Amino acid sequence: MGLHITLVDAAQKPLPLPFDVKAQLFDLTNDNTRGLDFAPNIESFEVFVAQQHTNKYNHGAVLMPFKGELYIQWQSSALDEDAADTSILFSKSQDSKNWQTPLTLVAARENAIVTNGGWWTNGEELIAFINVWPSLLQPKQGYVEYISSTDGSHWSQPQRLKMANGDWVAGVIEQDLRQLPNGRILTTVHAQPGLIATPYYTDDPLALSGWTAGKIPNLPHTGTVSRELEPSWFVKKDRSIVMIFRDQASSYKTLASVSTDNGQNWSAPALTALPDSRAKQSAGNLPDGSAFIINNPSADNTRIPLAITLSADGSVFDRSYLLRAGGEDLPPQKYQGKYKRAGYSYPKSIVWKNFVYVSYAVNKEDIVVTRAPLNSLLLKN
Repeated sequence: MGLHITLVDAAQKPLPLPFDVKAQLFDLTNDNTRGLDFAPNIESFEVFVAQQHTNKYNHGAVLMPFKGELYIQWQSSALDEDAADTSILFSKSQDSKNWQTPLTLVAARENAIVTNGGWWTNGEELIAFINVWPSLLQPKQGYVEYISSTDGSHWSQPQRLKMANGDWVAGVIEQDLRQLPNGRILTTVHAQPGLIATPYYTDDPLALSGWTAGKIPNLPHTGTVSRELEPSWFVKKDRSIVMIFRDQASSYKTLASVSTDNGQNWSAPALTALPDSRAKQSAGNLPDGSAFIINNPSADNTRIPLAITLSADGSVFDRSYLLRAGGEDLPPQKYQGKYKRAGYSYPKSIVWKNFVYVSYAVNKEDIVVTRAPLNSLLLKN
């Protein structure tokens, strides 16, 4: 039996949660594994290892296949998170095991911090999104640019992203751009003023224009940062979309909202039974339609372990496997820096060539990719 929790609206009608979690799926008393076993036949590969002569802060890794190779981008700085010297690096691999020496995708700027906003591709052109955070802009907020390439080596000059009405997109983009079954591209923008999580969608195959804000009733919050942040999403078997968020109110559970009209309108985010670490998560669907969520199911601010939790229909999540654990699996943090912490931070994932690939930072200093074979995650008939 799952944990069946309901909300009550103003008319006292019970509202079912966006999804359920099998009772006792996690053992929260076990700090290293949360009671989970490793997914079968997983492999992990180092993309970048911080050393004395390199940048020691590396975070926010995002993957994208392009013309037979796997690309990865992340933000990087000498010591501290979101420092003035932050740049965006990228690397690529033909086999996901051996990665090229990283190159600078976007250099540090004066009077603004740049962070990576993810990728998009139509197969012929690779788009890299850049979140720009002007130093003097108050409250804390930013906007999004993009650069493009047809060969993964030569890049265009940065340009602003456009709304459907021709205005610029006023906010920073979440790294999780993916396509709905009807071809629509969906992500979230943390919109101005401040950082208010808002689903955004476009029908432009290159995701460069036509962006439209969905309607979501954000939860009550203080200040200019919404309670729900840094989402990802999956599609249920009934074709509704579930967007999951970190909860800035420190419930250490995942928030979730539902759309039944391809991202135009969303339900009020609701607390689910899935434990979380109040950090960025990743979600998606396997080829058979089953849904997955990748996060740190710790129920506190510990980003240990890293797990993939699965549901056959997106309604009840009843299986979960380790991707990385604490204890001997976690290397010691080598360098100190602002906001650095031990653990596996900010996973992002992509399904490609019979694997689920997951990129993340280890201790916010090394960049690692773990892959799990699809046949080890799919339900067997």
